[in-house]
Amino acid sequence: MYPNAQACRADMEKVRELAASYGTYSGKLGNDAKTLAEALKARDEIWQKAENVYVYARMKRDEDNRIPEFQALCDQSQTMLAGIAEATSFFAPEFARISKGTIRRFLEEEPSLQIYGHLIDELLRGRSHVLSTKEEKLLAGLSELSGATNDAFTMLNNADIRFGSIRGEDGRPVEVTHGTYVRLMQNRDRRIRQKAYRRMYQAYEKQKNTLATLYNYNTKQDVIFARIRKHPSAIEAALFGDNVPLSVYDNLIEEVHRALPGMHRYMELKKKTLSVPKLRMYDLYVPLVPRPEKYISYEEAQKMVKRALRPLGEEYAGVLERAFEERWADVFESEGKTSGAYSFGSYDSLPFMLLNYDGRLEDVFTLIHETGHSIHAYFTRNTQPYVYGSHSIFTAEVASTVNEALLMRQLLGEAGSKEEKAYLLNLYLEEFRTTLFRQTMFAEFERATHGAVEAGEVLTAGWLSETYAALNRMYHGSAMEQDDLISMEWSRIPHFYHAFYVYKYATGYSAATALSASILEKGDEAAGSYVDFLRTGESNYPIELLKTAGVDMSGPNPVRNALATFRWLLDQLEELL
Repeated sequence: MYPNAQACRADMEKVRELAASYGTYSGKLGNDAKTLAEALKARDEIWQKAENVYVYARMKRDEDNRIPEFQALCDQSQTMLAGIAEATSFFAPEFARISKGTIRRFLEEEPSLQIYGHLIDELLRGRSHVLSTKEEKLLAGLSELSGATNDAFTMLNNADIRFGSIRGEDGRPVEVTHGTYVRLMQNRDRRIRQKAYRRMYQAYEKQKNTLATLYNYNTKQDVIFARIRKHPSAIEAALFGDNVPLSVYDNLIEEVHRALPGMHRYMELKKKTLSVPKLRMYDLYVPLVPRPEKYISYEEAQKMVKRALRPLGEEYAGVLERAFEERWADVFESEGKTSGAYSFGSYDSLPFMLLNYDGRLEDVFTLIHETGHSIHAYFTRNTQPYVYGSHSIFTAEVASTVNEALLMRQLLGEAGSKEEKAYLLNLYLEEFRTTLFRQTMFAEFERATHGAVEAGEVLTAGWLSETYAALNRMYHGSAMEQDDLISMEWSRIPHFYHAFYVYKYATGYSAATALSASILEKGDEAAGSYVDFLRTGESNYPIELLKTAGVDMSGPNPVRNALATFRWLLDQLEELL
């Protein structure tokens, strides 16, 4: 993207200059169609260049969070974004004062406005939540502060907090990190799992008051901004952008509640198969069937991904080949590197990926997941103009999870023994548990925390831990023996600093379960429709775009059917065990 930080800073200055000159459109948006079209185009150009600066700065920081130069560059890029928001803040309130009749006339008069048709509909829909020009400018000036709690959590979580080490199976010290934790929790030695679990959660417990304060103010911020913009609640404010009815969120939680007996049955199977007197939270991730000890090299993982995604057709396969050949991914864990995995990029850049690949089959699933995001971005950016060149998380999670489902179906089809099939079924059930059940539990926790703040409560460490523990008991059932440490899990979830994000994982998984089955059953026709969906970006609202792909998320059926698939898989695993 840039040869060095200096070149990035040069673009940052250009962006600031463009933003400073944008004020020339203030007071003129309603004058004529040509001026409105020019203002929209100029605004896009500013944000498009700004994206390049921010994406570069953010990813350089994430390579190693300890390097002050890139911490500073990332902070400065966020300041730049806040400056753009402030410089362009007059647009929404001024647009809101233009009559609908005038806007429709402008659309007829100026051909270059046609591209903005959906955006204009969106602006009209949001009119009642737009403030005065002065108020919008004040809010834009505060936007830089809105990420402070998230940034503080990121630094604490990735750069400062340490979990120490434990003795491994060979007696040698093994450092507990974000990257090694899941692997340690899958170890067949219960002593190792227990020690890693305690190391992790005791470290967070020591910081519980700081972490509670950060999350409390992050949640307060969500509530305050929702009220300022005249939304009935923080959750409705979060759903508004995607035009998703509150019923979709509530239906998800309701359907998962109905399916909890199946989840409890799965916990009973874990307890029985692991032959433990009491099932503990640190037993949750250990495979019921011994996992293959084979280390999967990154090169082999790429081959597995290619085989699994063949049903998506030649065009998709060609882009996938590019992703691997051009090394879109930062693959392995290193000290100071941001934990987890993501796909990220600007409209002009490649859709890069951050991974922490560790050679497990689960890492292959992470690779195919993030590849789904990146190829989705590739198709969208090569089809849509900048204004629609991104995508809602609501649709993005479908693109990643379809890939996971195809990989699982491929592996199940290749299974050469009863043991291998049982292992894969267990892994598939774990995907359902961690994506559909767990993310819905997170969504329910977020609904509770924001509701409490809206009712005037303070989110103390005690309140947060008690609330989380109660949900954890409900979701895992009586077979799971609770402990005090799991009540701290709320404190280590980065997504909680992006409110009402996680439910989209669960809805996306449900949609992907339906779409992947359709692709495998119907072949090229369904695959073609799916790839066409990947091109749509934000050219319509997410639920409408998914309807064109063949799934209707406005009702409960996709979630209900996905949960039925979970029970079907559980039936098969019980027979094999």
